Amino acid sequence: MQKLLPLLFPFFLLTSSLQLQQFTLLTLTSQSVHQNQVTNQSNFSLPIYHISSFSNHTNNTSTFADRIHRDSARVASLAHDLSLPLDRYKLTDFGSDVVSGLSQGSGEYFIRVGVGTPAREQYLVIDSGSDVIWLQCIPCDQCYSQSDAIFDPSTSASFSAVTCGSRVCHLVSGTNCGSSDESCGYMYEVSYRDGSYSKGVVALETLTFGSTAVSGVAIGCGHRNHGLFTGAAGLLGLGWGPTSFLTQLGGSAGGVFSYCLASRGSSSEAGSLIFGRTEGVPVGAVWVPLLHNPRAPSFYYVGLLGLGVAGVRLPLEEDMFQLSEDGYGGVVMDTGTAVTRLPQQAYSTLRDGFIAAAVGLPRTSGVSIFDTCYDLNGYSSVRVPTVSFYFTEGAILTLPARNFLIPVDNSGTFCFAFAPSPTGLSIMGNIQQEGIQITFDVANGFVGFGPNTC
Repeated sequence: MQKLLPLLFPFFLLTSSLQLQQFTLLTLTSQSVHQNQVTNQSNFSLPIYHISSFSNHTNNTSTFADRIHRDSARVASLAHDLSLPLDRYKLTDFGSDVVSGLSQGSGEYFIRVGVGTPAREQYLVIDSGSDVIWLQCIPCDQCYSQSDAIFDPSTSASFSAVTCGSRVCHLVSGTNCGSSDESCGYMYEVSYRDGSYSKGVVALETLTFGSTAVSGVAIGCGHRNHGLFTGAAGLLGLGWGPTSFLTQLGGSAGGVFSYCLASRGSSSEAGSLIFGRTEGVPVGAVWVPLLHNPRAPSFYYVGLLGLGVAGVRLPLEEDMFQLSEDGYGGVVMDTGTAVTRLPQQAYSTLRDGFIAAAVGLPRTSGVSIFDTCYDLNGYSSVRVPTVSFYFTEGAILTLPARNFLIPVDNSGTFCFAFAPSPTGLSIMGNIQQEGIQITFDVANGFVGFGPNTC
């Protein structure tokens, strides 16, 4: 079985005044709401696990097929939802019929979180495109199978129902509250385009990350849940909205979180997720401004100006990636999408430029959503042209080979891991983010690409 190994220089961060690397080496082997309190420390980290940790599949072919199935569903959902009229997004995260960034119940990356007092560990999907925090709870009228025992709020000393006097209730529309001491009693519903959903009540609970406990976190306690969530108990929303986990932390984390998604085939079994400015902001990072889209306020948009192959910028109009004044188009950074999607013209130009520069690589037929694949069976290493993102303010991110040529079977087939978008929306997927320390300084409105790798 062919698979990737870590490269010596996983990525290169340059400015437009520097000469870009033209080729890289692909090495192969033979196979808070305001009342939140944080105890112990204000900067804390925890490992991130890929969904393959929960999979019974032992070969690239089945793993690839599952990943593309999830990916296509999510992209279809994002493309649909980000093209809806603006008033479609007036519902808050715990409102009725909320649609998060997660279109397929499974998700891609998980973290281990202690829920309640005493803490009972659960796997939660991390989603940078959602503000929802929820998990399955007893009594469970309808629940799917998960890796751990379903959380029972009656056994937690820190679980409390949300009252009408709570700020959480005022973030939710249609609660029909009476006195301030009355239970909010609001039934939340989170739905996904594939038919998955979670329904339950809003409550406050303590979440524990390693030795750090965060109290008073607004969560959804799901009593009716359905979907292919692959072992996870629920979801931790990290989006740019009022009820995301980062927002609820308030000043405790300085408005900063950072993650590094472990590369496929690396020696590290897990990546890392860090909350807090002290450890979360890497020295030497290159920073790109975040863009806010009122049409999709939970998502993190970035300003992309162009693309490059082999150190040469491609002839693309800069407005191809522009976020319009009415909220259409633009470039979203997303942990839940695997393969980067680009507008058709941008994708075609990038693909053709790569093919032209990849002289001598043996082509083979396309696989699934990929139309550009290579037969690398029997090779120990190959020299391939680099691929670069040109961001605003002069920042350039040049990817290693492993972040754009990926194995799709056990026979040495590697494919160019980009695909056309069904709309003008571009999505920077997690394959292109792997192995890079990415920091969201939401308080100051920047995303940083750091030199540290995992």
